[in-house]
Amino acid sequence: MTLLRVQADGRRRQALRASALVVVVLVAVGIPFNTDRVVNGQLTLVLVYAVAALGLNLLVGYSGQISLGHGAFFAIGAYTAATLIAKAQVPYPLTVPAAALLCFALGYAFGVPALRLRGPYLALVTLALAIATPPLIKRFEGLTGGVQGMSVPQPAVPGWLPVDQDQFLYLLVLSVVAPMFLLVANLTRGGLGRALVSIRDDERAATTMGVDRARIKSRVFAWSAAYAGVGGALFALTLGFVAPESFNLALSFGFLAAIVIGGLGTVGGALFGALFVEFVPQYAERVNQALTGVIYGATLIAVIYLLPGGVAGLLRKVRRRLVEVAEPPPPAARPADETDTEAGAVSSSEGGRLPAV
Repeated sequence: MTLLRVQADGRRRQALRASALVVVVLVAVGIPFNTDRVVNGQLTLVLVYAVAALGLNLLVGYSGQISLGHGAFFAIGAYTAATLIAKAQVPYPLTVPAAALLCFALGYAFGVPALRLRGPYLALVTLALAIATPPLIKRFEGLTGGVQGMSVPQPAVPGWLPVDQDQFLYLLVLSVVAPMFLLVANLTRGGLGRALVSIRDDERAATTMGVDRARIKSRVFAWSAAYAGVGGALFALTLGFVAPESFNLALSFGFLAAIVIGGLGTVGGALFGALFVEFVPQYAERVNQALTGVIYGATLIAVIYLLPGGVAGLLRKVRRRLVEVAEPPPPAARPADETDTEAGAVSSSEGGRLPAV
């Protein structure tokens, strides 16, 4: 039995969604003022990973393209921001869109030839991209710092803002991540989301219905890479240091695990998955440092087994139990015999009308 029943297009449902959004924003903004410096740093990284995982979920969860090279675009975005700040003294607000544009272009260039691949073949090609990126970073030592990495000046707290450095970094990242989540939420609820789901479920049927499969899949690949680039740029600003070891193959698998744990084909699932990949390994290390990988892997398998739809799928089921969304009733149809009678009467009156003199 549900606690509340609302119409799908009713004002009550819109009010509930608006109220839930306000609560989420207030909680998100208030978190750094109620936790310590270490937790604020961890939650900032959660937001960074969440925006990158959201881009991968747009690619894998919605369009059905399996990618194991998301960490490569994340690394490109991080080194783009780091190089612009440390080498060219570019203001940090400009480095995030610069990283997004570069990764968008690279993602589109990589996505167009990848249209000929699907399934495990596309996964292997993107895996090769993730494997090749760290050695390339080490090779261009004059630009990237090579094996030693590169220090990045972090954004300073404005004098008029009464917050600490860790709180400012959290709010700065949140101000970038929140609009990007809202953008994907709006896009996936519209025609683009329906087109992506149709391509994921049956490409031939989607093409028959008029969906431009090549154009949509290549652009989604580019947007996914752009989101990873934004995450990488925020990663460089948050830590103040980048090194090739931070972008190993485990990072790409971590992004994939995040969207599976959070929920494929969902927007909020990226955030839940990022919380998992950030905090669970740390708790596993506290339990037993020698068995950290074993504990983390066992937890990952258990969560996938118990929650096949991810955390977002579980929350969706709970919401359906609490709130029932009823579809609006169809417009009342008039009886066929009554319609035919009226039509016959109109035709009879017009047929029997005398011409005007």
